[in-house]
Order: sequence, then C-alpha cells, then structure tokens
Amino acid sequence: MSSTPTPIAEERLRDADRSQNTILNAARDEFAEHGLGGARMDRIAERSGLNKRLIYYYFEDKEKLFQAVLEQVYHHIREEERKLNLQHLKPATALRRLVEFTWNYYLEHPEFLTLLNSANLHRARHLQQSERARQLNSPLIAMLSDVVERGRAEGTFRSGIDPLQLYVSIAGLSYFYLSNNHTLSAIFGRDLMTPKAHSERLSHMCDVILGYVLTS
Repeated sequence: MSSTPTPIAEERLRDADRSQNTILNAARDEFAEHGLGGARMDRIAERSGLNKRLIYYYFEDKEKLFQAVLEQVYHHIREEERKLNLQHLKPATALRRLVEFTWNYYLEHPEFLTLLNSANLHRARHLQQSERARQLNSPLIAMLSDVVERGRAEGTFRSGIDPLQLYVSIAGLSYFYLSNNHTLSAIFGRDLMTPKAHSERLSHMCDVILGYVLTS
C-alpha cells in the first residue's frame, strides 16, 4: 500500500501550515506589542482572523505559542544570516558583513528585540525548553568559528578568539544601543536614531570588532 499522501491530504497539510503561520505572525505582533504577560489569545485570534479554538488546537496554550514564536523569529534571522555565505568571503570581509547584517536586521525588525526582552524577563525558560531553538542557533557559532579559524590561519586574525564571545559582542553592540536609544538620547541630549547617527554607530561597531580581531 502506497504511503504517498493523496492530493486531498496534501491540501489539508498546506492549509494547516498556512493556518499555523498566520497564527504565529499574529502572535508575534501581539507578544512584541504587549509582552507575554499582556498578550491576549482573544486579540491573537482577532489579528489572525482565525478561531481561538484553532489556536489552542495547534499550540495548546499561550506559553507554548510564545515558545513557537521565539523559534520562528530565531529561524528567520538564522536563515538570513546563512544567506550571507560568509564561508565564501575573506575573513575580515565576512566579519564586517556579519556586523552590518546584525545592525540592519535589528533596525528592520524591532519586534525581534522586544521579543527577546520579553523572553529574558521570563528568564528564557521558553528557550530552555526548546530543543529546536538550540539546533537553530548552533550553526551560527560553527559558521563564525570557521571565519575566525580561516583568519587565524592566514595571519590576519589574532589567536585565542572565542567565537561565542565574539558574536555576543557583535549582537550586544547593536542590541544595547537600539533597546536603550530613548534613555540614551534623553540623557545625552542627542537623537541617536537619525540616519547620521545610525551610520556613525555602524562605523564604530565595525571599527571595534575588527580592531579586536585583526593582527594589525
């Protein structure tokens, strides 16, 4: 007996995928706007245009839905990083490209930062319970390890660079600036979100990261 799905079964699978993606996108916006504590399943159902019972059918409860949203956003940023093809670039160029990408991605996806803020507020327990999240993020460090090792081997990068620490620094330089731009702008009396300020920040980050890894 053939195990190949029938056309009707395939269409049902596509409908299920579309429904789950619609729910996840609506939930992403709801969690980004209100946080985990303030998010409401009724509003997610309204945003998605789907029955609330269907949301519970696919995701069980709000906690599981939040975990699925975190997995979705991590999947998206890791997929976009993969498209950079850093393994085919010279190490210094690859590292600069990653810094530029991280900065621009955070700028274009502010919901990513607010979701991370919410996840950290809950001590990342949703990510700790997610094997998929760990699987999604492991290739990034492997990719950066390759860049670092190639740079060391050709003599342009110094030795002793921890790829994980390096990525945390890259992400942190963007994350702190953008997450705290309102307080920083108010305290120092300078608008840190103008195009000129963005350009200056990116240039500074590239100088800091490359200045740390390059031998000269």
